[in-house]
Amino acid sequence: MKPEVRCVLHEPSNTFSYVVWDPVSRRAAIIDAALDYDPHSGRSGTDTAQKLVDIIEAEGLEVEWILETHAHADHMMAIPFLRSHFDAPTAIGEHITGVQERLVWLFNLGADFPADGRQFDRLFADGDTFSVGELPARVIYTPGHTSDHITYVIGDAVFVGDTLFMPDAGTARCDFPAGDARQLYRSIQHLLNELPADYRVFVLHDYGTENRGLAWETTVGEQIRDNIHVGQGASEDDFVAKREARDATLPMPVLILPAVQVNIRAGHFPAPEDNGLRYLKIPVDEFRAHWQLPASANRSA
Repeated sequence: MKPEVRCVLHEPSNTFSYVVWDPVSRRAAIIDAALDYDPHSGRSGTDTAQKLVDIIEAEGLEVEWILETHAHADHMMAIPFLRSHFDAPTAIGEHITGVQERLVWLFNLGADFPADGRQFDRLFADGDTFSVGELPARVIYTPGHTSDHITYVIGDAVFVGDTLFMPDAGTARCDFPAGDARQLYRSIQHLLNELPADYRVFVLHDYGTENRGLAWETTVGEQIRDNIHVGQGASEDDFVAKREARDATLPMPVLILPAVQVNIRAGHFPAPEDNGLRYLKIPVDEFRAHWQLPASANRSA
């Protein structure tokens, strides 16, 4: 079955958020909705997320799901704003709990912070199924960019998050906490080998090239044939060497430290302190590429 798909661009992070719906029942899901946030002023906004609301209202859709592919490092989730408009459950992959555990330690959030994923209504495991209207949907666990990353297959539409980019841009970076280039290669191979060549692939980010503007849709077959990192039978070792060399040159996203604090809370900012203000923390001189959780921080011990 072929769903309708519309996207909205969050320009500061070059993020594409999606509305996908069953054209018969008019029931819909929202995927990877971005909140506006200015790191210079600390101000948040909902102009980009409002465009998703506008699409839903203009098309007369009923929202059944608010979905996330992973705990993004380059933008904040707009879940609270969307929940103020739509009474729909939220979902993310079950491995969000590992991300929460690491970041509870990094930001010293305290033993009372619930690192069990309860901030979301459902935690998806690999192979879980659900529906959007009459459209069959399933979850594929695709770690590598991050340890919690999942892909949604809804009808013939594949929402790969930060796994694949457009074929001429390759793949996502793997140097975030618990990222792993070998895992990413294997996740991508699993996707490309399992899904039909004509399935549509919708990417989370695109930055354009010298030869084209922004793009957000490709196909499984085009990825197999043309992806500059994994296409044409590229080997795992070659991919890992190229990916790790490229990642070593990349700066961290501007919003990574504030974004992950918000996203492990399902898009909520920390609670106000006793002066009524909310704060985000910046660890000084302790930024680590992999943010390893020390044994002493294991709260289950």
